[in-house]
Amino acid sequence: MTDVPDEVRALAAERDERRRAEDFAAADALRDRILELGFSVIDGPAGPSLEPVEIDETARLRPRDVESLLDDVPTRDISVHWVVEGWPEDVVRALAGFRSNEGDRDVQYVVADVTDTDPAVYGEEVEVLRLEPGTGWGAARNAGLKRSRGRIALAVDGSVEPTGDVFGPLEAALEDPRVGVCGPFGISTDDLREFHDSDGPEVDAIEGYLMAFRRDVIRDVGLFDERFRWYRTADIECSFRIKEAGLRALRVDVPVSKHEHRMYHSTPPADRDRLSKRNYYRFLERFRDRFDLLVERPGDSRS
Repeated sequence: MTDVPDEVRALAAERDERRRAEDFAAADALRDRILELGFSVIDGPAGPSLEPVEIDETARLRPRDVESLLDDVPTRDISVHWVVEGWPEDVVRALAGFRSNEGDRDVQYVVADVTDTDPAVYGEEVEVLRLEPGTGWGAARNAGLKRSRGRIALAVDGSVEPTGDVFGPLEAALEDPRVGVCGPFGISTDDLREFHDSDGPEVDAIEGYLMAFRRDVIRDVGLFDERFRWYRTADIECSFRIKEAGLRALRVDVPVSKHEHRMYHSTPPADRDRLSKRNYYRFLERFRDRFDLLVERPGDSRS
């Protein structure tokens, strides 16, 4: 017989109390929570009983059905997230780099996978969200970020491989409450049209190869715009919303190697240009005239 966890038993007892009090909405919500924990409540003449739910390992999630933990109290130090649209071996490489440099930190790893990759490929203690085919990049990224249990969340691309302690410098930068996003790849602009690499330290955007946020920032400012089904410019749009909230984007030097970006190089140039242009126009819809948000404003002289 399957052991029923104490948490499930407590929720079942609370649900029974809610039913007796005829608070059926609360009772239904508790039933749903019990179901999420892998058990169904069977009401019978002798009272409710609990039965384990058979899990369909082939089932795929819709991004909107992924439960958000962002309003919960953080229980881990850091959460690290990837989106897999192909080339899972890149994420396996990155996982090894992060794991070898955790130190004494309690780190959560989450993979939002829209391919048919066997979740076992990623190893033990990795939360794998098997998302339905056709899920766009923005929706997949958000599905993973919603599962953050860490007080700091990292959105990482599979092309980035840690070669040392990445966590320490990012944690130190985010201790400053004025900083909303940081990472090793910073870019800036003085006309909102052409962006260039910038050593910062303050920059206009952090590129999506590696973006680090405090969990409360992505909860309060908002996740990525899910209209970005293709990844390009989604990082700039997200960075600008964080800056619009009065926070800074900071380039932080961390030990990483950047390998080939597979999605970019596997996409035909004509499609690449079309998708990139569409995303850039989405960014301009909101930030076309927001020169006030720039580090290098029009007319400023560069040193």
